[in-house]
Amino acid sequence: MADRDVAVSHDDAGHRARLRHKLADSGGDALHDHELIEYLLALAIPRRDTKPLAKALLREFGGIGGLMTADWQAIARVPGMGDTSIAAVKIVHATLLRMLRNEVAQRPVLASWQALLDYLRADMAYLPVERVRVLHLNSRNMLIRDEHMGDGSIDQAAIYTREVIRRAIDLGSSALILVHNHPSGSPEPSRQDIEITRQIAEAGKRLSIAVHDHIIIGSQGHSSLRAMGLL
Repeated sequence: MADRDVAVSHDDAGHRARLRHKLADSGGDALHDHELIEYLLALAIPRRDTKPLAKALLREFGGIGGLMTADWQAIARVPGMGDTSIAAVKIVHATLLRMLRNEVAQRPVLASWQALLDYLRADMAYLPVERVRVLHLNSRNMLIRDEHMGDGSIDQAAIYTREVIRRAIDLGSSALILVHNHPSGSPEPSRQDIEITRQIAEAGKRLSIAVHDHIIIGSQGHSSLRAMGLL
């Protein structure tokens, strides 16, 4: 469905001006979640009252995180959302990820752990399917490749020891950090998560490739198998 402008009333224009003043005077924390999305959409659809649309999007996707990580086609199914307004949402998310990824890339990963977690949560916490990634590090623990290994069903994605180790050899990786998300929201590791982590760590050890951690991301937080004593 295409974006459509409709006449904005004097009251709507005044409301939008008040949002702009709140943003200018007090920053984004002064705005509610729906007001942030409302104003963003107003920039893409300037002649439309975007408050109902913003509230509908947050209901559909369960909040800002779910909206930002939703794919283009899913957002397009919400009545009133066309290419211009979807692009506005996706460019904000892409900009956020670029900023967070740059923070990770500029320093040794183990010395910027919180930056890494912020990046992973922004990218993966609200995904509707399980995604597996492997972070490849050099001998200084600098990130050399953030590799998407594949997506699975709503509750399972396959990760294979042979593929992970072979790719590490190809890239000359000195260390790895395994990452995947749980669409259920809970980051609690499963028995399978623990077992595959140990298999990859054992295979890597024979080739002097360390597995620093396996991080599980969920909307309710994250788990580190290293911190839990499971690696």
